[in-house]
Amino acid sequence: MTNRLRLGVNIDHVATIRNARGESYPDPARAAEIALQAGADGITAHLREDRRHISDADIDALAALTRRRGRPLNLEMAVTEEMRAIALAHRPHAACLVPERREEVTTEGGLDVAGGHNRITPVVAALRQAGVRVSLFIEPTEIQVDAARLVGAQVVELHTGAYCLAVRESSARAIGLLAMLRAAAARAHGLGLEVHAGHGIDYETVAAVAAIHQVAELNIGHFLVGEAIFTGLDAAIRRMRTLMDAARASSASGEAAA
Repeated sequence: MTNRLRLGVNIDHVATIRNARGESYPDPARAAEIALQAGADGITAHLREDRRHISDADIDALAALTRRRGRPLNLEMAVTEEMRAIALAHRPHAACLVPERREEVTTEGGLDVAGGHNRITPVVAALRQAGVRVSLFIEPTEIQVDAARLVGAQVVELHTGAYCLAVRESSARAIGLLAMLRAAAARAHGLGLEVHAGHGIDYETVAAVAAIHQVAELNIGHFLVGEAIFTGLDAAIRRMRTLMDAARASSASGEAAA
């Protein structure tokens, strides 16, 4: 396993701002270009059923951009026939299957892989057959990690939202939630799954997650787009990249010393 931690930047909420006025700007593809120049290793975008932010045209543009730049596009998608067809048409580098409810403000939890085995397995198989790397966004629990392996996913993305919220609220629960993330990452890695993590990560919470040595990639979006209002997207991403690298280096040094 390489020690370098990859950063995927989710540009969904650039589209949210654009759509608030029904204008053509700000352009998510331009944000993706800036993100790649600032140190992002790939771009993540969630094409929702209701198209509340990213549009079909955005996916067209992002697929073309990432191919031209030789960088991966990670398409977040619900487990539906419509989204499967779109993913198969575009064949992004990766597809992350996520739960989706129309009334939610953002993705509120992990995909219930254990409970949705029969629905998820054929979608995973179809995407893999098309050469798409399949990730499942899950809660950091043993049952969901094991289920992800059984349905044929190559990657799990651990939901870090509960941990990040606990840190921001100075809750004692943060310690236990971080332990759950560490245990889930170790189990997934032991099963041969690549481990990613994301949701709710900011400057305050990134170090502890980045220090989990089995985690190969972080996907971060809303915080970076929000911080960009004050510092610019380039600066926000560069600072996140610096914090990630410092945490990973510190973690590696600690393991070597032990």
